[in-house]
Amino acid sequence: MTTLTIDCQSLNISDDQFYQLCLNNRNIRFEKNNQGDLVIMTPVGDISSNRNAGIIAQLWLWNNQENSGIVFDSSAGFILPNGAIRSPDASWISLKKWQSIPDTEKEKFAHICPDFVIELMSPSDSLKTTQEKMKEYMENGAKLGWLINRKDRQVEIYRENQNTEILDNPSNLLGEYILINFTLNLELIW
Repeated sequence: MTTLTIDCQSLNISDDQFYQLCLNNRNIRFEKNNQGDLVIMTPVGDISSNRNAGIIAQLWLWNNQENSGIVFDSSAGFILPNGAIRSPDASWISLKKWQSIPDTEKEKFAHICPDFVIELMSPSDSLKTTQEKMKEYMENGAKLGWLINRKDRQVEIYRENQNTEILDNPSNLLGEYILINFTLNLELIW
């Protein structure tokens, strides 16, 4: 997706004001970076949206059987410890971690970083920008992240306190020790 960044640092938009901005403009996807800039993202194309739905479906079905956490789609917002408010394409938070969040925060954007995140690149996404976003998730508490680049049929795996691993044309991905027994079938995503 194409993004537009607006310098809002001098406005010092609070988390509640940002949430209200999102409510007032439901047809626009916003994020806020850790400098306070407003990031406006255009909708993705239909193919990317369909593939993201496939990722969410696989993750949700696994979680429904395991009942080990909560699954989120790209419309969820999370306030990271560095102050950024991000919306990964797909994410998961352990049940224990989710239950520690006050209910009032769950109705808006919770102050939490998901344990697991996926970013599915659209044709218009910048690889560098998406990689920076993945690093931000990891620096703020994510334990596992997958950057899926459909165009190059490549996946970057981000793990807590480890170097990034790059896989060329994998047929599936394993949830490792974070999403135990989860396998993402990439043949449905490519």
